[in-house]
Amino acid sequence: MKTAINFTGFFIALSVIFCWFCCLFFLLKWDFSWSNPLVYLMILVQMHLFTGLFITAHDAMHGTVSSNKIINMIVGYAAVFLYAGFFYNTLFKKHHKHHNHVHTNDDPDFAPHGFWKWYLSFMLNYVTIIQLIIMAVAYNVLKIWIDERNLLLFWVLPSLLSTFQLFYFGTYLPHKGEHDNEYHSSTLNKNHFIAFITCYFFGYHLEHHQKPATPWWQLYKTKN
Repeated sequence: MKTAINFTGFFIALSVIFCWFCCLFFLLKWDFSWSNPLVYLMILVQMHLFTGLFITAHDAMHGTVSSNKIINMIVGYAAVFLYAGFFYNTLFKKHHKHHNHVHTNDDPDFAPHGFWKWYLSFMLNYVTIIQLIIMAVAYNVLKIWIDERNLLLFWVLPSLLSTFQLFYFGTYLPHKGEHDNEYHSSTLNKNHFIAFITCYFFGYHLEHHQKPATPWWQLYKTKN
């Protein structure tokens, strides 16, 4: 049974990366019209897939992509680098610091401010100069072959929007205010469809802190 679960996690991780890549490949080559409503729908779809990349890396941080540590780490590195040029080892340390020191001054994800100040603090804590350089180089290389409006609309914009999606549903909403549990976390009311489309079930955030070894695609089961 354990082998099957590990294989499933690896397959799902590759599926998320594959869907993100195929969708992005199509969108970057799309000769679209601004009047086509599918354009705006695909921005949201691509945003959700970018979020999926980060969630996949997050699963790797908890060792749930594969029981093979090397495979688990490779998937984590690939997913988070494709997401926005981040380095997996840096995010790994900060994320586990969040779990170990949740809602304290040592928690890199926590800031006792309103939404925008908290979001800015959150981003400044993770974005680095080298990461910005990587993304700038990638953008300028890609625009040699790809229409700049496609790059901005289907690569840059969805990735930025996904940071709001991840922050709002995965950090701000569950951790704001005071809580009566040791994880200082709240949770969404049970609705698996909403939980998935908002942040891959990570609105069930108290359950994630209670069972961090549960991969995103099984997290809904903890709500039962």
